[in-house]
Amino acid sequence: MIRKLQISNYRLLITFFLLSSLLLSCSLPSSPPTPTPLPFAEIVLPKPQTSASATPFQPAAQTDTPIPTFTSSPIPTLTFTSTAPPTATQTPPPSTLTVDTVPPASATPIVSSRPNYILNVTLDFENRSLSADETIRYYNTTGTTLSDLVFSVQPNIHPGAFTLNAIAQDGVALGAYSFSGQRLSVALNQPLPNGSATTITLNFRLKIPKKGSGDVFGYDFNQINLVDWYPFIVPYQDGWVLHDPMPWGEHLVYDSADIELNIKTDSGVILAVGASPEANGADGWTRYRMYGARTLAVSASDEFIVNETTLGNINIRSYYFNGYQKGGDDMLIYASEALQTYSAEFAPYPHQTLAIVQSDMDDGQEYDGLVFLATDFYSQYTGSAKSNLTTIGVHEIAHQWWYSLVGNDHAFEPWLDEALATYSERIFFENNYPASISWWWQFRVNYFKPTGYVDATIYDYGSFRNYTNAVYFRGALFLDDMREQMGYGNFSKFITAYAARYAHRRASTAEFFALARETINVNYDGLIADYFSKGY
Repeated sequence: MIRKLQISNYRLLITFFLLSSLLLSCSLPSSPPTPTPLPFAEIVLPKPQTSASATPFQPAAQTDTPIPTFTSSPIPTLTFTSTAPPTATQTPPPSTLTVDTVPPASATPIVSSRPNYILNVTLDFENRSLSADETIRYYNTTGTTLSDLVFSVQPNIHPGAFTLNAIAQDGVALGAYSFSGQRLSVALNQPLPNGSATTITLNFRLKIPKKGSGDVFGYDFNQINLVDWYPFIVPYQDGWVLHDPMPWGEHLVYDSADIELNIKTDSGVILAVGASPEANGADGWTRYRMYGARTLAVSASDEFIVNETTLGNINIRSYYFNGYQKGGDDMLIYASEALQTYSAEFAPYPHQTLAIVQSDMDDGQEYDGLVFLATDFYSQYTGSAKSNLTTIGVHEIAHQWWYSLVGNDHAFEPWLDEALATYSERIFFENNYPASISWWWQFRVNYFKPTGYVDATIYDYGSFRNYTNAVYFRGALFLDDMREQMGYGNFSKFITAYAARYAHRRASTAEFFALARETINVNYDGLIADYFSKGY
């Protein structure tokens, strides 16, 4: 992700290149193919923007949610078909609650050690609110007996946005808890031994807040973005891992999980999700499922234009607004090239869908199977790969490997996803637009004259510029020097092994270098001393 870079304007000379192949050529066609938008419901489109600010990157009452009904699926998942959770009328949760939607813990065999989330959601788009029933099947793999669970509840940071109506463990209400800001800590009714599982059910309501220009979560005049919007159990690593937020960078850390979303919303509203919709259920329900994901994000609008293509069995969808068709359609080309390149260089793409979503925000932001890109990138786009739309677009797509597939501590070791995603841009250009590699180095890295230690935390620097210079751009310089020292073939072998070994897990800096030495045992000490604040 990139957030809130503040720099002066700078005019770019843009040239057009011809593309001989949609996926494998080295230049962009002057008139890329324009597939016909999908036949969604008739929509009313906004007027095109007449002006845009310069890009910040480089110059240029409670309602319970009824349970949806679906036909059976061969994919293993928890299924709950009995009545909805009872209505609660106050928050905090009542001291007693009977929840009959969830079987007792022993009734569901453990088929995976990953947490399993099922969300049944009614989204009231017009009134900017939602009600949800959430079921979490949590498997204790911590190595210790747990007496409590800690949840991240990011919407509660916004005053009046989140209401918790009920919470229970294995059908019995949880009464001992503390809830402040982003942190919900609950004392379990019974201790949870290592190797066992429990089921947590919640009923909550969101009054979706207005989105600021630097935010992703919230609503604006034609769009609702739901990101980090439901309570999730944070990782346990010698204690619960929930860091304090900062104005820049990400503070959340995630376990890999299997997530099912059953949702219905207003007629004519189009949903962008990092998974493909499955067959509609009764009464307008639609189901989305993701496996091995960190989180599930949703963007909703009744003004989306949608275009799509496929790459093998991967569906790539671009969601954009009236007046931005050129960028919206061309992102299908860049996304296809990025998926092909990264799948060959790192690991197979970890999902079956990729959604690229335009949003009024300062930058780009990644989620599993879905990336947001700023409207400014679309408005400034003139048809060349030498653009913020392309570079930031493929950066966020690279996070599908360095964040979604391979996790890390985003607050204390952010370079492990941000530097790798930035350097992945370079790998994208060398494979698809090799004549633009020098341009990329100047445009994305050298322009900023970056300084600082690569292994900085989000708390170490007093500005986002200093933070990104160290973590993103010095990080890219480090990876390029490492690649030269290892040799291109060995670096490719290493990065492939890194993606395979830590798939659906979290890696650390120490593990990164341990695997590098395992791949090719050269002396990295000088390189580490140049770029890092301590030895590894």
